Amino acid sequence: MNQTTGLEFKLQEMAGRIKELREIEGISEESMAKKTGVTIEEYRLCEAGKADLNFAFIYRCALVLNVDVTDIIEGASPRLSGYTVTRNGMGQRIEQAHGMVYYNLAAQFKNRIAEPLYVNAAYSEEAQYQDIELTSHEGQECDIVISGKLKVQVGTHWEILGPGDSIYYDSSKPHGMIAVGGENCLFYAIVLNPSGDAIPELTVKEPMMTLPKVEIAPAPVHTAPEGEHIWSKWVDAVENPDGSLKAISFKNPEKFNFAFDIVDELGKNNPEKLAMMHISRDGVENRFTFADISRLSNRAANYFRSIGVKKGDKVLLMLRRHYQFWIIMMALQKIGAIAILAPNQLLKKDLSYRFTAAGVSTVIVTGVGDCINQAELALEECPFVGNRIVVEGERDGWRSFDTEYRMFRSTLTVPEGEKRPEGEDLMLMFFTSGTTGYPKIASHTYTYPLGHFITAHYWHTVDPNGLHYTISDTGWAKSMWGKLYGQWLSEGAIFVYDFDRFDANDILPMFKKYNITTFCAPPTMYRFMIKEDLSKFDLSSIKHATIAGEALNPEVFHQFKKATGLSLMEGFGQSETTMMIGNTVGMTPKVGSMGKPVPLYDVDIVNPEGKSVGVGETGEIVIHVEDGLPCGLTRGYYDNTLKKPVLDVSDGMYHTGDTAWMDEDGYFWYVGRVDDVIKSSGYRIGPFEIESVIMELPYVIECGVSAAPDEIRGQVVKASIVLTKGTEPTEELKKEIQNYVKKKTAPYKYPRIVVFRDELPKTTSGKIQRNKL
Repeated sequence: MNQTTGLEFKLQEMAGRIKELREIEGISEESMAKKTGVTIEEYRLCEAGKADLNFAFIYRCALVLNVDVTDIIEGASPRLSGYTVTRNGMGQRIEQAHGMVYYNLAAQFKNRIAEPLYVNAAYSEEAQYQDIELTSHEGQECDIVISGKLKVQVGTHWEILGPGDSIYYDSSKPHGMIAVGGENCLFYAIVLNPSGDAIPELTVKEPMMTLPKVEIAPAPVHTAPEGEHIWSKWVDAVENPDGSLKAISFKNPEKFNFAFDIVDELGKNNPEKLAMMHISRDGVENRFTFADISRLSNRAANYFRSIGVKKGDKVLLMLRRHYQFWIIMMALQKIGAIAILAPNQLLKKDLSYRFTAAGVSTVIVTGVGDCINQAELALEECPFVGNRIVVEGERDGWRSFDTEYRMFRSTLTVPEGEKRPEGEDLMLMFFTSGTTGYPKIASHTYTYPLGHFITAHYWHTVDPNGLHYTISDTGWAKSMWGKLYGQWLSEGAIFVYDFDRFDANDILPMFKKYNITTFCAPPTMYRFMIKEDLSKFDLSSIKHATIAGEALNPEVFHQFKKATGLSLMEGFGQSETTMMIGNTVGMTPKVGSMGKPVPLYDVDIVNPEGKSVGVGETGEIVIHVEDGLPCGLTRGYYDNTLKKPVLDVSDGMYHTGDTAWMDEDGYFWYVGRVDDVIKSSGYRIGPFEIESVIMELPYVIECGVSAAPDEIRGQVVKASIVLTKGTEPTEELKKEIQNYVKKKTAPYKYPRIVVFRDELPKTTSGKIQRNKL
């Protein structure tokens, strides 16, 4: 049997990609041969992978097929937008500026989108010892050296170019150049300026009309009252001059207990300070100070002790957004019982699995809706669950939390001989989203809340004198990101609305009514919000807005920015972590990027062999833990047989299972779950990119892209779409969507299958389950 060599396989892959693109575009072999300058026989050999594919042929194919050369060679689109250097490439008077004389080579060309310039850079000995004078303008630029040597700086990067060398870069980045080597330098500068904005270094007699620019500002510096802060005893944060976080460490984390050391201390030192503004499902307002939370959680702790709940017991909570949740959470942390969070949508099967897998001994559920019915059905199979407690209701055979806990005293002492729960004691468990298979139990210790100081202080930019609102059910890990730990650690108050079903028209008026200052929600909620006429609502109280839960579609960013003037600052993390990567204080966001890793974690992107990948290459996001597990990272997945969490970090890394790539400025860009990447006809296609394009269409509310099996291509792209009300799901609309994607991305990425659905399958935390599409 003949063995295919690596080179032959590579040729066949590239040939297959060319054929796939040609068929997508509907171009005949004859037409393709003519456009690429070869005979029909030569073309057929090339497309069959039986002839050498030289670069000139691949380049001409890329031009005809409207893709980048990299799409054909690597099966993936190029990603770097900062600059790329090409060595030895091919390649009036306006004004003298920066030691250079510019000559416009197309002064009479009407409606041009480029300024081709011939430039003479005079050599200056003095300039060699000074910083290069930098400028920036919208668009892109290509500089090609004719003679002499040119030192070019783009951002913090610089290159020295000689005759025949060229550089292409994003000219909105600060850039500049000087002649070096003791002689003048002649070069071409082709400035691509599609916006029509005037270029600062060029003086023209009749400048083109400028268009308004949308400025994306850095995240604001958090505001805080002067004096000692509650976190100062536990957190050592080193900041840069712009307020961004340079480094962070923690003091005596092994002694930390959030309920005692933050809530009780705030209640003692500032008893009237607002901790939570709570709005019930019926619109009833309740204000809770830190003194209230401290006192009421003491009552609840004494109550739980009286019914036998003790340190190490597992207590499952399914409490919607009832205010009692915060009281119960602090009470459990004071006595050392382990809270297990569960969303109120769970059914009998889900609950039975959780009771058994975690070894639950106490269950506390809401009396609202069907939760208690599902819990009772599950409890029939789980007699080991001893305590059954209902909140906001009554039920035969169940204890009433609201009635009973109020009978206990509001002071609490640690029993003699009992160690205070703290440090590395287990405190909290989340069942992971479970996009595939049964969810695992991510376990956290009492050090976990400290990791969320970055979440609230440097990402949410929580104002100690303001009100923070994160939309999340208390059964989701996101509630711990935005509705408790980091916010109270930063001395901020939280806003909670216990709504039955998300309704943008119901929630949007609350921003003005309650003067909400910072806001965070998952992309799904923002999608529903931007479909409303936001001009009808006063959102001026919001000073900062963040987004997490899924990757941010650029269309959501732009529409929200247009309506509010606010840039959505994306963050990334998991149930197993606090925020790992984000657009934090001092950073200017890049639309669609997750941001940069936070100093708490040693984040890397690695290939399947565990080696760091290069800039622009896709790999798995990991955290290096060779020096130990940082505060905020899970201590493992709980094994009820072993009665402890287990975490495999034998290779020195925690593996997230999420893939991304990093650009030259250190920003991370999300691709998808490791098992979400679609492999079609030799191409590797990330679902998020296609979802983002489809989301640009005004009649699309939600979209999920997945792989569908195909006998010829292995897999093809499938798009499952939820349309706006009143939009007819026709075959013509499917074709319109397919053609739109072809025009907006490389043609091979378009969805060959388009289906319309009333809703998309999601995990209990609201993430799209692509494996069920």
